[in-house]
Amino acid sequence: MTARYILAIDQGTTSSRAILFDHSGGIHASAQQEFRQHYPQPGWVEHDPEEIWASQCSVIEQVLVESGTGKDEIAGIGITNQRETTVVWDRKSGEPIHPAIVWQDRRTADICNELKRERLEPIFREKSGLLLDPYFSGTKLSWILTHVEGAAERAASGDLLFGTIDSWLVWKLTGGQVHVTDVTNASRTLLMNIHTGDWDEELLQILGVPPEVLPPICSCSEILGMVESVPGIEGLPIAGIAGDQQAALFGQACFDPGMAKNTYGTGCFLLMNTGNEAIPSKNNLLTTIAWGLEGKLTYALEGSVFIGGAVVQWLRDELGIIQTAQECDQLAETVEDSSGLFIVPAFTGLGAPHWDPYARGVAVGITRGTNKAHFCRAALESIAYQSSDLITCMEKDSGLHLKELRVDGGASRSHPLLQFQADLLQSNVVRPDCIETTALGAAYLAGLAVGFWKSREDIRRNWQEAARFQPGIRLSEAAESQSQWARAVECSKGWEPR
Repeated sequence: MTARYILAIDQGTTSSRAILFDHSGGIHASAQQEFRQHYPQPGWVEHDPEEIWASQCSVIEQVLVESGTGKDEIAGIGITNQRETTVVWDRKSGEPIHPAIVWQDRRTADICNELKRERLEPIFREKSGLLLDPYFSGTKLSWILTHVEGAAERAASGDLLFGTIDSWLVWKLTGGQVHVTDVTNASRTLLMNIHTGDWDEELLQILGVPPEVLPPICSCSEILGMVESVPGIEGLPIAGIAGDQQAALFGQACFDPGMAKNTYGTGCFLLMNTGNEAIPSKNNLLTTIAWGLEGKLTYALEGSVFIGGAVVQWLRDELGIIQTAQECDQLAETVEDSSGLFIVPAFTGLGAPHWDPYARGVAVGITRGTNKAHFCRAALESIAYQSSDLITCMEKDSGLHLKELRVDGGASRSHPLLQFQADLLQSNVVRPDCIETTALGAAYLAGLAVGFWKSREDIRRNWQEAARFQPGIRLSEAAESQSQWARAVECSKGWEPR
């Protein structure tokens, strides 16, 4: 039987998903399962790698069974993943030696500050394109090697393996036969030279990381190995990997320099394609690899918001104000504005352009008349404000004005959010038919490797607009709102004692 689908494995921060895509880029079937978040100390966030693996196996089985799809109908598998989340495991037993340290985790803030005091940040900026921040994998790996007894010695002797979640999944899928990562995930570790595409010896030495623990770096679209350990997909090729935000850029068909997308997920991540040029940011953005294809690297500017859609989860799970995300939208639409309320969701610090790991969340402007509808609206507006900050920096770095912003991710279903985003930006915000562009990008990368799609032009033709949001307020109103937001952000900074 001729293969009809690509299976995308989308391992995110709060859930694992499996999606079958057809040749048109449409979703044939999907399954999703949330897993537990662990907060052992303030500012610490951990996952159980084995629970991630179990949840991923569960959704793969579910999507196959419920759709009645056999492996002979699947051409290959693409993987996309939460980036920077760090796993270290034993090469022989395959058992993790510590819980996965999640990208949101801030425990390595002191390590980053010490490196800054030693004036080493310019070296990391030049070579890795990144700032020294607990966000990235390198300091998390260094922390594990230092704090788990015997880990440094075991790593140096080759008994331990490091990986971001893509590496962990490939290792598990292939029954421990393949240890690998791709250029996009490697570019988020503080350990790779983005200009050469290789691990950098100087950066490894600074962070005390032995090269024996690192996976080889591959492109985003090539056959990496065959599945051995999951019933129902044995023998299928793993043919594509990309970190979630780069996968979304690819899934949005942002193939030309200057094209940009924003993913509204747990966090918000805005990327602009800069072609074959790695543009150094003067506004605290990141220079990163967009993808590696056919022996060539494509670069991007990126801005990262740590708490995006997660602020809605906070309203639901911690405050109990709402039961569902849809209820947040409904309540937000019952009021004309937030009535002067600003929520800065710096629950794990501030990302770009502030990079303050000591910031904490604040709500300012509360009056006796503030109600839960205002909280819902202010929460959604906080997502748009943070994204607008990133776009302002990106326009300054690139010298380009965004004519439109392509959007995706779960929170992009929110009409009040996207309308407010268009108002702030004074630009069009466009949502495609398929907002699961993270998984779709992974599917496209795998499909190119196995010939399911012949070229990027095939992919470009698949992209279809579903909704367009145009500015509905004057520029002066948008500027005043942004100015008030900036005042609120200042209230959140430096709150946690250093």
